[in-house]
Amino acid sequence: MPYDAPPQLAEMSLLDIADALQKRRLPPLEQWNPAEEIDSRMRIAADGTWFHEGRPIARPAMVRAFSTLLKREDNGNHVLLTPQCRQPIAVEDAAFVAVDVQRKGDALAFRLNTDELVLAGPDHPLRAEGDAETPAIYLAVRHGCAARINRSTWLQLVNLAEEVDGVPAVTSLGKAFPLVPR
Repeated sequence: MPYDAPPQLAEMSLLDIADALQKRRLPPLEQWNPAEEIDSRMRIAADGTWFHEGRPIARPAMVRAFSTLLKREDNGNHVLLTPQCRQPIAVEDAAFVAVDVQRKGDALAFRLNTDELVLAGPDHPLRAEGDAETPAIYLAVRHGCAARINRSTWLQLVNLAEEVDGVPAVTSLGKAFPLVPR
């Protein structure tokens, strides 16, 4: 089955994004608790590149498929989860990278390196880590996993920011998110 990438964020309305999000079907990871564990021999580099046995996974469709099985456990470790087994996967920074953002009405819509769309808000908050000189901004995606906002997307956020409580912040779906750690 061929993969049809969603249009560029700038070309989509908030209604288009909401429709795409509603149509996206993800595996029910919350229902799976397999006893078997095997080593995935995989890692996700800080730049979002996925590796298997030390070699980059060159097929974007494989990365998209694996990313739907990704979960961050309570201990902070990431696993690929299937009904039959859990497979630890090394994640250098965040499981995803946010590569674009657009303001759509009262929402901030993000595109991830896997072409997934995420609307920041109460269910998908932004958090600032690091320090004021070198902040790192993360977006909650799903199952405990996060996306690190890449540099160009961070610059887009800065252009959308307003001062809230004395610090630059962005708002989305009624919630304000500071762009510097507190």
